[in-house]
Amino acid sequence: GLLPAAKGENGAPSPAANKPHSRINHLNSTERKNGNSFREKTGALRKLLKKQVELVYISAPHQVSAIQNEAIHEPEKTASGGDEDQKGWWFSDVHARSFNAQQECESSLGLEESIETVKTAVKDLGPFDGILGFSQGAALVAMLCALQEQKLEAVFNFRFAILVAGFRSACSQHIRFYEGPVIAIPSLHVFGQDDRVIPEEMSRDLLPVFDGPQILIHPGGHFVPAASSHRQTYQDFLKKF
Repeated sequence: GLLPAAKGENGAPSPAANKPHSRINHLNSTERKNGNSFREKTGALRKLLKKQVELVYISAPHQVSAIQNEAIHEPEKTASGGDEDQKGWWFSDVHARSFNAQQECESSLGLEESIETVKTAVKDLGPFDGILGFSQGAALVAMLCALQEQKLEAVFNFRFAILVAGFRSACSQHIRFYEGPVIAIPSLHVFGQDDRVIPEEMSRDLLPVFDGPQILIHPGGHFVPAASSHRQTYQDFLKKF
């Protein structure tokens, strides 16, 4: 998933002391989760950081017709579990309209529409201080940061990015996002050592795209970690903004 965070106009903290001082735009992933169910998935993180951030959820625009998505090796149960919940940011298999993070492809389908979806959300729901993505949503966050770094999308003005189980797209059409200037936007990269959907090395491959990336490693699998032991790392990263 993907999620933007904002502090208010021009990044100024909210005058209300009991209001979160950051708003984060959160992008949803392909894992059969729409904005509402991904809200459940990040509930622990939301509670962990409730005094610091407000999360605004954005659902991916594309219906994934096949279960053969990034969770092919590690299917997850969701609240409803129905096909109607399968959403994605782009398809690696154009014909099957499915996605697998490890599937190499020449061209993809749906990415431009997804970028427009995020642009519209930023215009309508912003301003946002930062952006958070999980899995395919995190891969999209890296792409959006690249567009911002290359000054190709004026609407994107994120001050930080959090990427949970992120990865470099295996689609050759997307190489342009990784061959531009190093992304200077401060970033926190979170990944699990036992993640069988997006293995640790895939997340590590994304690190050189960013300048001075911070890392939070947890021993678990494909999820958004939010134990009390992780709070300090998140807070230390966010308090800079």
